[in-house]
Amino acid sequence: MSAVETFYAHTASMVDLLESGEIDRDEKISAVEMLLEKREGLMAAMVPPYTEKEQILGQQLISLDQKLTKLLSSELAGIQRDLKGLNEKKESNMKYVNPYQNMSIDGMFYDQRK
Repeated sequence: MSAVETFYAHTASMVDLLESGEIDRDEKISAVEMLLEKREGLMAAMVPPYTEKEQILGQQLISLDQKLTKLLSSELAGIQRDLKGLNEKKESNMKYVNPYQNMSIDGMFYDQRK
């Protein structure tokens, strides 16, 4: 199996992994990281000239890579959304613990006796 074919196989398995909702997010992230490392090594191993089959796979790889990019960005958006919700929840809990922590001094004045 050539480097291009192996690269295509890893890319396809990453797309399948990201499309399946059965796996836990942490397991999904670790599997994607492992596949990305393998793909990175294969990118260095791909050298021209390419056979006709490899050129066809390369064209298919472009569309598959675009799909992979969209899936990875949607996964990233989900993680960021969860982190933002967690931070908001943490801040609101802290306001219940100490509600006067961030008092606004706007509109306050200081009286002096003469």
